[in-house]
Amino acid sequence: MTWRSATLVALLVAAIGCHDYSIDFSDSGDEIRIFDDLYSISIIDDSHAVTVGYYGAVYWTADGGQNWRRGQTGTRTSLYDVSMADVNHGWAVGQRGLILRTEDGGKTWTPQANPKREEGTHLFAVSAIDADTAWIVGEWGTRILTRDGGATWEDNSFAVSEQHPQFVWLTPQEQERVRNGQVVYDDVSVNDIQCQRAPGTRCWLIGEFGYIYYSRDRGQTWLKSRVEGSVEMDPIPIGYNRLEVPDEYMEGLRDFAIQVKDDSHLNVAVAGLVSADEIRDFGDNEDPSELFEILEARAQDARSILEDAGVSSDRVRFRGQPPWDFEDYLEDDPQFLSRYLEGRLNETGGVFVSVLQNPILFTVRFSDDDNGLISGLGGVILQSEDGGETWAYRKIDRKQGLFSVRAVPDRAIAIGEKGLMRVSLDGGVTWGEPQDGAIPSIFTYMRDVDFGPDQRKGFIVGQGGRILRTEDAGYQWKQVLPKPAASDEA
Repeated sequence: MTWRSATLVALLVAAIGCHDYSIDFSDSGDEIRIFDDLYSISIIDDSHAVTVGYYGAVYWTADGGQNWRRGQTGTRTSLYDVSMADVNHGWAVGQRGLILRTEDGGKTWTPQANPKREEGTHLFAVSAIDADTAWIVGEWGTRILTRDGGATWEDNSFAVSEQHPQFVWLTPQEQERVRNGQVVYDDVSVNDIQCQRAPGTRCWLIGEFGYIYYSRDRGQTWLKSRVEGSVEMDPIPIGYNRLEVPDEYMEGLRDFAIQVKDDSHLNVAVAGLVSADEIRDFGDNEDPSELFEILEARAQDARSILEDAGVSSDRVRFRGQPPWDFEDYLEDDPQFLSRYLEGRLNETGGVFVSVLQNPILFTVRFSDDDNGLISGLGGVILQSEDGGETWAYRKIDRKQGLFSVRAVPDRAIAIGEKGLMRVSLDGGVTWGEPQDGAIPSIFTYMRDVDFGPDQRKGFIVGQGGRILRTEDAGYQWKQVLPKPAASDEA
C-alpha cells in the first residue's frame, strides 16, 4: 500500500477506537443499535437512500430519511462506498477487495467474487451505471468493470509498461514480468469514480500523482485531464561540467517560485540534465560517479534557489535522481544504466523545474455533462466546465480536508474535517461560509454529501452515524440520525 492510500484508509477509519468489538450482529433484526461511522451515501429517489461505513455497516431508508434501518451484510469489514443503480440494485465496496451486491434496496447483501479479493486490494469507490453495469476503483491502480450484475469482473487496472516513468525503478523480477507481457500494477491509488446512470455515457475518475481522467463512452476509453494554472519552465541550460544555475536564469527561477510558493497543495519537481558530451566524458559504465555528482549538484543548486525564494523544503521533490546502486540491477537488466542516462539527456546540460500536480483528491462529482467539482486534502477544490477535459484550482479559506463536494442549481457544497462546510453560489468559482444556523454545530468529520434527482432533498453522512437532511437544496440542514433529543430540536 502506498503512503497516500494508507492515508486515505486512515482518514476513513480514524474513529475506530470508540467501537465495541463484542457486539453480536448475528441476528436478523434491522434495528440500529450502534451508530457506526458512515463514509458514503447513495440517493435513488425522494424516498430511498442507502449509506455504508465502518464495521460492515449499512443503513437504508424508504421514507425520505425519516426512519433508518440496518441492512444485513454478514461482514465486519469496513465499507468505503456505495452506489445504487435503482431502488433495488446496487453495490458497496471496501477493505481487502470486498464487493457486496444488493437486490432489495439495501436490506440484504451478498459478497461477489472478483480479481481483487485474493490480492487483498482495498476498494475505494464504486459507480453503478445500471443494474448490470458498474465500475470500481481502488489502490494499486484498480479499475474493474462488470457488465453482468457482478457475476464477472473485467480487470482494466492501470499497469506499468516499459515506457512508464516508474519502469526503471521496478525490481528486476518485475521488469522481466513486464517484458514478458505480464501485468505489474501501477503503484497509485484511484480514490473515486463517477459514471452517469444510464442512459448517460460520461465517466470521471481521480487518483494520486495527478491521475484525473474522463471518458465519454462509459469507461471503454479514458482520456487524461489537464489542470490549468500549471507553472512550468523550459530547461535551464548549464554549461559543460558546470554545476550552478547561471546568473541570467536565477531571476526567472525566483519568479517561478513566487508563483507557486503560497499554493501548499502543489509540489515542485527538480531534475538534473546532462549533455551527450558529459555522458561521454563522465558517464563511464564502470564508474559513472562523476556524472552522478554533476546531476545531483545541478538539482541541489536549483532547489536552494527555490527554497530561498519561499518554497518550503518539504514541497521540493527531486526527480530522476542518480541510481548509485545501479550495479545491483545490471545482472538482471544490462540496459538499466543506459536507459537511465537516456532519460537525463538534453541538448545541453542543465536542470528542469516543473509543478507536480499531486494533491490528495477524495471526490469527483459532475452535475451534468460539462460541470464538475473535485475536493481534496488541504482545502483543495478543482472545477471543470468542459466535461473534465481541463480543471482549475479554486480557493477556500481553510486548509482542512474536504472529503466530498456536490453541486445543485445555483449552489455547491463542500464538506470535510471537524464539521467544515463551505458553500459556493457561483458554481464553484468562489467559496464562503454557510449562512448562520444553516447546519447544526458539528465538531467531527462529515464524509459524504449527495442529493436526489429533484436536487432539493439531500443527505450528509459522517462520524458516529450522523445523518443530516435538507429539503431546500442545502440551505438548511437538520440532524435525523442519531435522532436528536426533543430539547435539541426546539
